[in-house]
Amino acid sequence: MPEMIDMKAIASSPVTHEPFDFFAVENVLLPGALDAIRNDFPLVEKPGIYPIGNVQGGPAFDSLVDAIRKPEFSKLIGKKFGIDLQGLPLMITVRGRAQQKDGRIHCDSKDKVVTCLLYLNDKWDDAGGRLRMLFNGSDIDNFAAEISAHGGSFAAFRVTPQSWHGHKPYVGERRYVMFNWIRSDDALRNHELRHRISAYMKKFIPFFYKGR
Repeated sequence: MPEMIDMKAIASSPVTHEPFDFFAVENVLLPGALDAIRNDFPLVEKPGIYPIGNVQGGPAFDSLVDAIRKPEFSKLIGKKFGIDLQGLPLMITVRGRAQQKDGRIHCDSKDKVVTCLLYLNDKWDDAGGRLRMLFNGSDIDNFAAEISAHGGSFAAFRVTPQSWHGHKPYVGERRYVMFNWIRSDDALRNHELRHRISAYMKKFIPFFYKGR
């Protein structure tokens, strides 16, 4: 498969330091990659986050995952934040649909060092579902930046106790790949176990999720 990620676009994107360290790229995918990845995106019919080991994608999606796992990618993201990420465990998950409660303001777990989100939707015209980097944990409208969920949009931030983020409600298809560098193998196993249990339990939800 051809290359997927525009490394130069990431390298040239400035890092914002207030209210925490983050950066965003409007389109991080090389020409033709988005359509191929969208066609090969795993079938995710219910809301929630799924470890890639619990879903099955096609060749283009698998190539994207391989690109994310490359040491060169970890090195580049680490350089942006002044952190050595190489050698840290990497957790990769996917989301296919959003529900009303998603997007509530939060900070990521202290086990996570850096969080990245790569959106794999088509155009994004809705006011909801746009990631906001926030100044506090109580006001979704007090934000430093808003990142659209359109296909190819990319956001990354260093996880701290003040890295508040969220989005206004949106219900329906909202595809992304999330990848987190984790502080230890034990922490990675704990996170993956929770996600696997959650994914397994969703099999028993007695309705087919249709964006309600």
